[in-house]
Amino acid sequence: MDPLLLVGLVLALGLALGELASRLGFPRVAGYIIAGVIFNPRVSGIVPPGFVAGTGPMVTAALAVITFEVGGTLAFRPLKELGRSIVFLALGEAELAAVAIFAGGIALLPFLVPSIGGGFAAAIPLALLLGALGSPTDPSATLAVIHQYRAKGMVSFSVMGAAAFDDALGIINFSLATAITGALLTHREASVFAVAKPFLIILGSAALGVSLGLLYHWTVRLLRRTQDGVLIALVVTLLLLGYGLGSLLEFDQLLVTMGMGITVVNLRRSRPRIFQLLERHVEPLVFLLFFTLSGMYLDFLVLIRYLPVVLMFVALRTAGKLGGAYVGAALGRAPAAVRRYTGWGLIPQGGIVIGLALTVKGIPELSPVADILVNVIIGATVIHELVGPFAAKFALQRAGEIPAPGSAD
Repeated sequence: MDPLLLVGLVLALGLALGELASRLGFPRVAGYIIAGVIFNPRVSGIVPPGFVAGTGPMVTAALAVITFEVGGTLAFRPLKELGRSIVFLALGEAELAAVAIFAGGIALLPFLVPSIGGGFAAAIPLALLLGALGSPTDPSATLAVIHQYRAKGMVSFSVMGAAAFDDALGIINFSLATAITGALLTHREASVFAVAKPFLIILGSAALGVSLGLLYHWTVRLLRRTQDGVLIALVVTLLLLGYGLGSLLEFDQLLVTMGMGITVVNLRRSRPRIFQLLERHVEPLVFLLFFTLSGMYLDFLVLIRYLPVVLMFVALRTAGKLGGAYVGAALGRAPAAVRRYTGWGLIPQGGIVIGLALTVKGIPELSPVADILVNVIIGATVIHELVGPFAAKFALQRAGEIPAPGSAD
């Protein structure tokens, strides 16, 4: 079947199911994901696996736009007011999720994965890596829900702020975990460079993102009265360049594009026009592409094969996110609604965590745990992608940040 016809069919079903989900009171992205699952090669066989593999650049481009928009929600003025609470909140939810998975993994993995052998001590390397991968959040689904229902308030802002911070914390946790795990499995000491590497990655990613944000700002000022279409073309071009350069330099691409968004939104007193243009004209297509294609990537065979470990990971991560968000927000003296409901908006996971897990396959000393780790993370992503939008809507509804029925488009 012609590839363009396949893309058209997938998007058509995504639009139809997204509209149906919206009319039934569900997040629109849930319909998009279900459409992708229907066309998933492992589910229906309608679409060949080669087609899904060839959609990688489209998913990457969509993710670059989404993370730029996430960065665009983080203006410094509200961050100054909520800075303390968001920092504590992010530290709490990211680190407590990691600790919960690590501790639970040591206790449960010897029974769930007998092949690791050696009892509780042998479970430490895998538990350490799984714990580190429990920290990051994928804010894409939450952002889609926020925009669909025009949600606005402290919880919405706190979710976006915490998601930005916990991606950085996730990179630090994972890099440290790989260094320690490698030392445990090979019985050698972790190098200074291995410990310093995550901080260098974050600094490099931030520097590249800020540079691209400044370049966008100066280019717009040079062009002055710029047409809407030119602005959109300019920002997408810079985002793709940033994502590609980030990959080439082995930086974190999502932090690069998010950093660009943070820079752009804070260089003007009023919110730059580009974010309104993206939300109005580009975002509907971006969300449709990203979530329908994400549904086509989900591997249910992996989910079934490693279901006990996947359920352990999801349950402990959820408990850690909810408990950590509450404790962190309380320490940061955040309002009651932020303490109670922000954690639910941080349940979605995908994107960066899969990329981090796949890097383990390229580290020879981690080969004993690499296959199990990657499969568990992919399996957990299936659940997080399906549950995430509903968890985000629940949080925003309970916080009273979703307007009355009938006001959403």
